[in-house]
Amino acid sequence: MFSPFDPFDWRLAHGRHLELGPRGLLMAIVNVTPDSFSDGGRFDSADRAVAQAILCLEEGAAIVDIGGESTRPDAAPVAAAEEQDRILPVIEALAGTTDAIISVDTYRAETARLAVAAGAHIVNDVHGLQREPGIARVAAETGAGLCIMHTGRDRRKLPDVVEDQYLFLGRSLEIAREAGVSREAMVLDPGFGFAKDTDENLELMARFGELFGFGLPLLAGTSRKRFVGAVTGRDADARDVGTAATTALLRVAGAAVFRVHDVAINRDALAMADAMLASGRKVKARETHA
Repeated sequence: MFSPFDPFDWRLAHGRHLELGPRGLLMAIVNVTPDSFSDGGRFDSADRAVAQAILCLEEGAAIVDIGGESTRPDAAPVAAAEEQDRILPVIEALAGTTDAIISVDTYRAETARLAVAAGAHIVNDVHGLQREPGIARVAAETGAGLCIMHTGRDRRKLPDVVEDQYLFLGRSLEIAREAGVSREAMVLDPGFGFAKDTDENLELMARFGELFGFGLPLLAGTSRKRFVGAVTGRDADARDVGTAATTALLRVAGAAVFRVHDVAINRDALAMADAMLASGRKVKARETHA
């Protein structure tokens, strides 16, 4: 039976690995876009994006996630060539000057292939392999780690939030396995905020533990999402404290990786959650040997 706190050796491209489970890890968001919902335009040049990624690493991020197309529902589509022009120089610069674990946020197979060739280690697909299934083959052929996200966009959802996770992600896992992606390469993301209202997001948090039936580590991406604003009454650029609360809660629930904008505040939230979990393990061990 899968335990989210036991060590899981996440296998990545270029011979890299990350240990998931015993402590939570942060994935820093670096959007090389003019129109992302909370930080659009701040890092829309390669130099600024690289500088931001390095700052995030210094603040404690284990991974930097580089994206060239906004995932806002009303965002204008970006051509593949433009997406690649935005992100590839950033990935190349980071791979050439740092030891960073680099993730590419894309659903396009060719962009993913070029990104891994440029030095990326992880492919993060917000369409769960179901927009361009060939991206799974890219992950299998390159050995890249693969983040597979649930989305409710462009399809009819089941009324039960957890059943819908199993319906959608179950199909995603079939695609991955048919392409030859190994279990050790995969992490699942329940897709907080993607075609989910506030009540659905909160229920998904409350029932997070039910998702470990997949037998894989889980990534949580709640950072500055609209449901955090609905609960706290804060605008997108003032939701980091609310985000940190979700980070602590979901770490205790078993999440392994946290995709965030503000690394420093979420690092502290994660440190407190991990310290409490470690204390609980000590208590359990003491009771076992009593």
